[in-house]
Amino acid sequence: MVEKSEVPEVGTRVRLVTTTWNGPTEVEGVLLAATAAEHITVKLVNGYNATHSLNMVESIIDLGASKSANLDSPEVSMNADLPLIHILHTGGTIASKVDYTTGAVTARFEPEEILAAIPELAEIAQIKTKKLGNMWSDDVRPQHWNRMVEAVATSFSAGAVGVVITHGTDTMHISAAAIAFAFSGTGGRPAGRIALTGSQRSSDRGSTDGAENLIAAVHWAAFGPEPSGVTDSTVVVMHGSGDDGTIAVNPGCAVRKNHSSKRGAFVSINQNPLASISIDRDGVNMTLTDSYSNLLSANPRIVNLEPTNFDCDVKIMQLISGPHLQSDQIVHAMKNGYQGVLFWGTGLGHLPLDNPGDAPENDEVQDAISNYIAGGGIAVITTQCISGPVHLDVYSKGRDQQELGILGHGTTFTPEVSMVKLHYLLSLGLKENEISSAWAENLVGENPSSI
Repeated sequence: MVEKSEVPEVGTRVRLVTTTWNGPTEVEGVLLAATAAEHITVKLVNGYNATHSLNMVESIIDLGASKSANLDSPEVSMNADLPLIHILHTGGTIASKVDYTTGAVTARFEPEEILAAIPELAEIAQIKTKKLGNMWSDDVRPQHWNRMVEAVATSFSAGAVGVVITHGTDTMHISAAAIAFAFSGTGGRPAGRIALTGSQRSSDRGSTDGAENLIAAVHWAAFGPEPSGVTDSTVVVMHGSGDDGTIAVNPGCAVRKNHSSKRGAFVSINQNPLASISIDRDGVNMTLTDSYSNLLSANPRIVNLEPTNFDCDVKIMQLISGPHLQSDQIVHAMKNGYQGVLFWGTGLGHLPLDNPGDAPENDEVQDAISNYIAGGGIAVITTQCISGPVHLDVYSKGRDQQELGILGHGTTFTPEVSMVKLHYLLSLGLKENEISSAWAENLVGENPSSI
């Protein structure tokens, strides 16, 4: 048994011999802060943690300071003949390390460290990096969309042919949609390729996907087709499955994170992926889908050098249709200056507005929506089903919602894209009838006519 006083400092590499039900076991790793009193926790080389009671530890050998601590990033030489790509770093798991004091995964890689960790990038393109922040993606707000948009425009002005944004995965699809609208919502296209990528597994884990995702994203930014401005103004480049070497390129205006932890979490909704990228010993190869190749045959839009910023004073309330939707939520939106309300409707896009005789709450919700719209508020509806269109002509209640002035009939874009599109249109200062018209249009490829 090892005494607590014999345990080295956090961050020390150690070798433990412990007693388990299966007999003595030897493990080696970096010492973390213990997860419980009278226990010892070690970060193993495979990225997972092992915790043992001190009274089960037979011996502990101090192997010295962690090899990963305080390493300087070596310089990476660049080939001037390769395309110039800018990597804009915002944070997230792709750029994370283990904090050996707490054992938590912390976003703290500098962009230069990404290059040092993935030297293959220097074989694809000239790389320049800029740190926009070190944020978890759930902390991203519209002002950060604007910061990304402005940084991308600056990169293109500086001669970059493509930009890669490293971003936390939880809201990456939302930022991708926002940047697409900023560059293409008024009919233009970005001057180069814009790829967002991240990692479902942190860089300290053996199953990390960050390196391959970033290699594929840089390859797309360097060698992908010139963006048309429809579906491809931004792309999300992430694993297409749990397998190594298979990366999907999804349209930034039609992609969604559909799993909390799997590597193949991102899928295109109501559309096809644009391409696939394979990474193996022979190199990096890109294959465009037929539907995207056909789209590229059309005349591209004019390059937009002045993307639209989002108005950070715009407020949108998002409400879920169901048993607990109440009128006072809508009244709150009206009284507190919410310019828009986005309803996540059930099925084809429905709200609880009909009173079967014992649900006066439904009458109150209908009245509140009517008053909100009459007061100048914009009410739009999407579907919780994610895939499939909003169709308000099938049932009478859908037609009633249209008569109330709720927008959304016939649309095929996701709830997250609906939120971004509504914010974008409100940022343009459009009038109610103009928003109604634009809502039904296919501004950046988010709303294809057939699915």
